This record gives sequence, structure tokens and C-alpha cells, in this order.
Amino acid sequence: MANTGSSENKPLSRREERQQALGFVFERLFRDDTAEDVFEDALDARDTQVSDYVRTVVSGVEDHLEEIDARIEPELRGWKKNRISKISLTVLRIAVFEMLYIKNIPVSVSINEAVELAKNYASPEDASYVNGVLGSVAKDIKKSGEG
Repeated sequence: MANTGSSENKPLSRREERQQALGFVFERLFRDDTAEDVFEDALDARDTQVSDYVRTVVSGVEDHLEEIDARIEPELRGWKKNRISKISLTVLRIAVFEMLYIKNIPVSVSINEAVELAKNYASPEDASYVNGVLGSVAKDIKKSGEG
């Protein structure tokens, strides 16, 4: 069979998976549907492959949202959750989920990748803010012995 240049079987890099997870978690902010409904819509509309990692992150953020937000909110330093950009909040949620539940990813990698997502999808100021918040969350996780 000839190679048509299609990437349908090419696995996504972890960075691409995070970008895809960002899109799904962000989309969930504006929909009452379940993560599974969002995945199905994406598969139907965009011929998108959804990796196990993306499913784990998106479903995990959904399942642990209260706990994740409880980790983020005290570190916002003078801001309320509803006052920071939705994209920054989404980036924070994904990184905190990884920090708490994906044990084979070093915390530093989760933070660095979150900062890159914020740089690419928000602003340099957002990236700096995300870095500071996640640094504080990481210290709290380490202090509590969870990380």
C-alpha cells in the first residue's frame, strides 16, 4: 500500500497529547456534556485520534476537578479562579492533575510543559503566572508527601 502522507497511524508526541487534552478540557468549560461526549464529537467531526493519555487526562480532570481546584485556588495570590483566563485555568488544571495522578511524569516536566502551553495559547504574562502557581502547588504536594 502506498504511503499517502497521512499521519492517521502516527502516534502523537506527549506535547501534542497535552495540546489535545488542553483543547478538550477547555471545551468542557463551555459544555455540559461528559468528556466521553466531547471525544465522540471530536472523532465524528474532525477525524481525530484520541490517545489513552488524552482520555486519562481529560477524564481525570473532570473526575478530580474539586480537588484540583482546591490545590490551585490558595496559590492564586490575590486572584479568584473566575478572574484568571480560562486558558490559564485549563493549563493549571491539567498540570495539577499530572502532578497528583501521573506518577511517571516528573513534576518539573509537568510545570515546564504547562508553561509552554501558556506561552503558546495565552501570553508570556500568563506563562509566568502559571509557573508561579504551579511552583507553589508543587511545594505543597511535596510537603504533604503526595508527590
